[in-house]
Amino acid sequence: MQRDSLTVGRVIGDVLDPFTRSVPLRVTYNSREVTNGCEFKPSAVVEQPRVEVGGTDLRIFYTLIMVDPDAPSPSEPTLREYLHWLVTDIPATTEASFGQEIVCYERPRPQLGIHRYVVVLFQQLGRETVYAPGWRQNFNTRDFAELYNLGSPVAALYFNCQRESGSGGRRMLW
Repeated sequence: MQRDSLTVGRVIGDVLDPFTRSVPLRVTYNSREVTNGCEFKPSAVVEQPRVEVGGTDLRIFYTLIMVDPDAPSPSEPTLREYLHWLVTDIPATTEASFGQEIVCYERPRPQLGIHRYVVVLFQQLGRETVYAPGWRQNFNTRDFAELYNLGSPVAALYFNCQRESGSGGRRMLW
């Protein structure tokens, strides 16, 4: 039996409870698609990604959440979860750009260790039923979903990102 990559990456447990994916979700940065556990450099994720949402019923709307459960460092995630992006009212079969960005995209800037960036999609009960939280640090995806009756996620992806090498390393000068 193959283990789910969200479980292997500890996204299930740290951020989400187990769920069954029911809606296609495609996230791309500069034409490179996010697959669970893949690695992106911070310089590749400066601009918000293109997010395509599946589904069949145009009367259904979705909420997209992007968090870093490893902030400020994976060994001491005292800011877990850090909210990087929140888009609501995304119609099925469209892109996140058709939704309402209620917390603007903040690019990943990991300083210590390898950080996971989790993109989660929830189905909303209706339009304009989800509102912005008052802060980004110590956001809680489970509590947020419960507050707005979003239920279990319908899709999720994550990627890894770490500080790019070449800064702060030791150099030998002879």
